[in-house]
Amino acid sequence: MEKTMEGHAMASYDRTKLLVMAALFAALGYVATRVLMVPSPTGGYMNLGDSVVLLGAYLLGPVYGAIAGGIGPALADLLSGYAVYVPGTLVIKALMALTAALLYRALGKKNWALVVCGGAAEAIMVVGYCLYDGLLSGSLAAGAAGIPSNLVQAAFGLVVSCLLTMVLKANGYVRRQFPQL
Repeated sequence: MEKTMEGHAMASYDRTKLLVMAALFAALGYVATRVLMVPSPTGGYMNLGDSVVLLGAYLLGPVYGAIAGGIGPALADLLSGYAVYVPGTLVIKALMALTAALLYRALGKKNWALVVCGGAAEAIMVVGYCLYDGLLSGSLAAGAAGIPSNLVQAAFGLVVSCLLTMVLKANGYVRRQFPQL
């Protein structure tokens, strides 16, 4: 019975740790999104948040990564005057993290897989905001106007997240703390 209680306590500790780390990554995603906000032609803005969304996906896994990835940037939209983007950002960024984490796991957590996973996730972002901007404006052509700025953001998020993830993967302590990595 003691082993069962000990196992339950450890599982509870692991869930609590993941929940706390998801909250921290949501906060980091908020900050990374707000640090540098470059207006885009569609009325949105480019930012550093994608790198945190992807890093959180790799470190926290699909569920907690998606929660953190959606909440942080959505809060940044809400608190910076872009409330109309909150629903789109919440869904798009959560899907980015979910996709990246699931693909990363499926591809064996290899360094080369980071480019594939991040690229797929960033494609979701580019297409997602094109469609969302098209919905908001009533014109898919108007939504497509944001594609160039979203591609720049995607490229930056992909490169930064790959570099950060590879550096963190090289650290044994980080790998022990984040078995998803």
